Amino acid sequence: MDILLLTLGLVLAFLGLIGSFLPILPGPLTGWAGLLILHLSNAVPMNKTLLGITLGIALLVWILDYIIPAMGTKKYGGSRYGVIGTTLGLIVGLLSPIPFGIIIGPFVGAFVGELIYDSKDQSRALKAAFGSFLGFLTSSFIKFTVAMVYLGFFIKIAFSHWDNFIQ
Repeated sequence: MDILLLTLGLVLAFLGLIGSFLPILPGPLTGWAGLLILHLSNAVPMNKTLLGITLGIALLVWILDYIIPAMGTKKYGGSRYGVIGTTLGLIVGLLSPIPFGIIIGPFVGAFVGELIYDSKDQSRALKAAFGSFLGFLTSSFIKFTVAMVYLGFFIKIAFSHWDNFIQ
């Protein structure tokens, strides 16, 4: 049973990394779930302090994930259309065969969203798209960093209790 929990926790920790870029999956919260499952095994003693602190950080990052892209868009004069366009562009970019679609998609989506909002002012749309793109990159970087740290914790804890798993 412990090996099953170890495997499931590891899958969730890796999904946390993927979730750093996918808007559907909350990256750090998914990585934290992997840590929780690891601690639920009999092989690893429960560390409530670690789990509490990492949960708090994951929740904070989850909240900031909704605030940062909007802040970037607003700072550069964008609208809600730019934020929605960024999200749609990310999804299209992920699904497209174009190299770097995950980077190009949010920018193009924000630009198109801003043009839908105000088709006459292309320079403002470009500036807002850039702000939305910067917000997306900032948010993704923070989520990826936290998810990497959680994966590192997972691996460190699993290896330090490895003997308990193979008994």
